[in-house]
Amino acid sequence: MILLPSSTGLNSLGLPRPPAETRVLVAMSGGVDSSVVAAMLADEGYGVVGITLQLYDHGAALAKKGACCAGRDIHDARRVAEAMGFPHYVLDYENRFRESVIDEFADAYLAGATPVPCIRC
Repeated sequence: MILLPSSTGLNSLGLPRPPAETRVLVAMSGGVDSSVVAAMLADEGYGVVGITLQLYDHGAALAKKGACCAGRDIHDARRVAEAMGFPHYVLDYENRFRESVIDEFADAYLAGATPVPCIRC
């Protein structure tokens, strides 16, 4: 599905410039939703740049037996970006995520609370 510019002169993202003059940063989880959004924007002619946040030890996740999808998400996002012809970058936020979200969650849980780590994100 290609979204057409509105009669107001705005592109499909509501910005007053053509898609070819609009760079869009897409947070790519490696899943279907973000990949489809990135592909649709690229098809419309936007300058798409994909990013994926590395929030855990990627190498350890790949080696962990029984891990469902862990470790493949970065690879999947990169593969989609490559197939669609736009750049993809991985930002290493492992330490920041562990310190700001995981450690705080674990400490609160051990203290008897029922924290919601998503709030910290």
